[in-house]
Amino acid sequence: MVGIGEVAAFGLGAAGWTFAEYVLHRFVFHGPSPKRVGAHEHRRHHAEVDYFAPAWQKAIAAGAATGVVLPLAAFVAGVAAGLAFTLGFVTMYVGYEVLHRRAHTHPPRGPYGRWLRRNHFAHHFVDPKLAQGVTSPIWDVVFGTTLAVPRVRVPRRLALPWLVDAEGEVRAEFAGDYQLVGGANRDDAARRADARAADENRSPAA
Repeated sequence: MVGIGEVAAFGLGAAGWTFAEYVLHRFVFHGPSPKRVGAHEHRRHHAEVDYFAPAWQKAIAAGAATGVVLPLAAFVAGVAAGLAFTLGFVTMYVGYEVLHRRAHTHPPRGPYGRWLRRNHFAHHFVDPKLAQGVTSPIWDVVFGTTLAVPRVRVPRRLALPWLVDAEGEVRAEFAGDYQLVGGANRDDAARRADARAADENRSPAA
């Protein structure tokens, strides 16, 4: 039977993932070296917003996280609470992966979906050194890395499929949150420039 301690441990594990998400995003994926494990794939994702690391890499990451978190949590809190904490941590990690991918591939549904996309694409297209939290704003608030902009300026060549209409303009329902800038040409020169910007932790040029 699951007790209140296990439920609390699950919640703490989920909260623990939001902190890990922030730390990894800020100090590893956007750390000083674009060649670190995880950083290379993430910088490519910034240069090519339709690119995601392969599923097998994410599965390895989830397995590695479980292998590190579970014994530590069990040592600190006991086996039952440690299992619950780890389950909460990994469940939130999987939730992050789903929410992150859907932010790039599907339009927002509800206030949370709208916030997540505005915040995340401000991170992509305004300042990659800020707005490091994807699923939660809590740690950006704590560490002073929030990013608020009136409208997110999105380079036309990197516009998300759900954002634009058949004419390549921002859909009317999203015009209050996003503005397209620059040209739509995504040739080799533009791709190289976007890759350089991502490696240098800069937003892509319009």
